[in-house]
This record gives sequence, structure tokens and C-alpha cells, in this order.
Amino acid sequence: MTTNSIIVEQAELKDLSWSRLFGNEHAVELEIGTGKAGFLLRRAQAHPDTNFLGIEWANKFYKYAADRMARWGMANVRMLRTDADYFIKVVCPRESLSVLHVYHPDPWPKKRHHKRRLIQKQFVDAAVACLIPGGRWAVQTDHAEYFNAIRPLLLEHPELDEVAFDDPVFGVAEARIATNFEIKYLREGRDLYQIAVRRKA
Repeated sequence: MTTNSIIVEQAELKDLSWSRLFGNEHAVELEIGTGKAGFLLRRAQAHPDTNFLGIEWANKFYKYAADRMARWGMANVRMLRTDADYFIKVVCPRESLSVLHVYHPDPWPKKRHHKRRLIQKQFVDAAVACLIPGGRWAVQTDHAEYFNAIRPLLLEHPELDEVAFDDPVFGVAEARIATNFEIKYLREGRDLYQIAVRRKA
């Protein structure tokens, strides 16, 4: 397995087809903001018959994650460096994701920067459209104010119902996902805020 076989090229995003990208019809999970991809790697190892796409904008983390997946021979993982907002709104096939993972998105804490936040109403609408009926979406952040903005966007959406964050569907053990950010923040004593939802069937 080479790094090149893990990386999704921009040309492959035109009329994106999961079956063409992965070469099979397996269920697809997407993680936005993989960091060093510790969670994605464990998840893919535990579910070899599921396809996983990781999106990471930070170039050094993106390259690290792609190389890591290649070294581990993860045939069911692809890595993509792109703008996640654009991907969800424009590229992602509708009703195609079984699970969406969004852990520790950039909170853009200054009020004048809030418009740059990923999780806003239009993004939520598009993300819900990308989920299959019954598909799950999990979000975790260490930023209370951002969480208080995210929570009503999900809970008030007419097509979403809240579910347990440690639902086995997400691969979350005892409400811990063990991303690099989570490990760091717990070590620092920060509170973590979690929510999970399901698209109504």
C-alpha cells in the first residue's frame, strides 16, 4: 500500500462515486478534521468491511495521516485535503454516509470570526442530506460557547433525533474517542462537550 493509493486527488471529486473511489459498495464513514488520524486508524482496523474517508486541511497532519494509513496497509481508508464546508455542501453524494464524525472543529472563538465556523445552519442542512436515513452524526468540542451554538442547530433540525454519544455505531468506548486533541485536552483538565444525532428514517 502506497501513500498515493490513500490520497484522493482533486480530479476524483468530480461526480464523486464511493464505489468508484473504493472499488466496492461498502458503507462509508467520514471524519472531518482527522488530525494525526488516530481515531480513524483504529476505526478502520476494527471495521475492515466499511470504507472511511478522512478530511484534513492542515497539510502536515494530512501528509502524516496519509503516510500512517499507507504504512498500516489500510485498504479501506482514503485521505483528502480540501475545504470540508465545500465538500459537504457541493461534493459529497447525497444519502450516502452511514456515519459522520466531527471532533474538535476549530472554534474560531472571537466573535468577528464566528462566520468561519464549520458547523452553521447551511452546513448542517447539507450534512443531513449526505447521511443515509438512519445515519449517525457525532460532534465533540472542548469549547462551551461553540457547543451551545451547535447543539440547537442539531436538536432543532426536523430530520434529526438525538442518540447516545457512546452508541456502538460510532465506535466510541465509554464516551471517549481518543483523538490527539481529546487526549491533550483531558490531560489539561478541560471539559468536553458531546452530542450525537441520527437522521430520521
